[in-house]
Amino acid sequence: MSPKVLVAAHFAATVHTTHRRKGAAQEPYINHPLEVAMLLAEHGAPEDAVLAGLLHDTVEDSSDDPEPVTLEILAERFGAEVAAIVGEVSDDKSLPKETRKALQVKAAAKSSDAAKQVKLADKISNLRAIMSAPPASWDHARRVEYVGWAGRVVAGLRGVNPSLEALFDATYRTAMESLAREAAST
Repeated sequence: MSPKVLVAAHFAATVHTTHRRKGAAQEPYINHPLEVAMLLAEHGAPEDAVLAGLLHDTVEDSSDDPEPVTLEILAERFGAEVAAIVGEVSDDKSLPKETRKALQVKAAAKSSDAAKQVKLADKISNLRAIMSAPPASWDHARRVEYVGWAGRVVAGLRGVNPSLEALFDATYRTAMESLAREAAST
């Protein structure tokens, strides 16, 4: 393992120190970027994608911090390519949620191969979290909507990593089957 991966993991952990996931378990947020990076590493993504996986939420999740993380800071510490990947996968939090979601679907096919892999791993991790410990405020309809939206984003990400795509497909299928069983039991 490259020392850069450990440096990026430490950097992300520092940025996300006080952050928690939205799910009922309220797990430390750093678990998410670590899972994304692990998925990328396990499925043969290049090191820059693994680094970007660790750092993918640092810019958007530090905007309210006294010293927000910028793409320029990431470029200085981890290289221009890693910063560019993070820039491709980050949402502009100043936009309304529905606009951000629509832009992710629209931009997916135009993304670099590395950014596509980071987005795939991110969606896998998010689907897993939503199915195992959804936010308390997310009713069945909201979870169905999220899973469907994730599928629309991933439709534009295909063709770069068949192994990650197969894992997404299996995760998506499991999520949809679980949601269908839940709907049938109510």
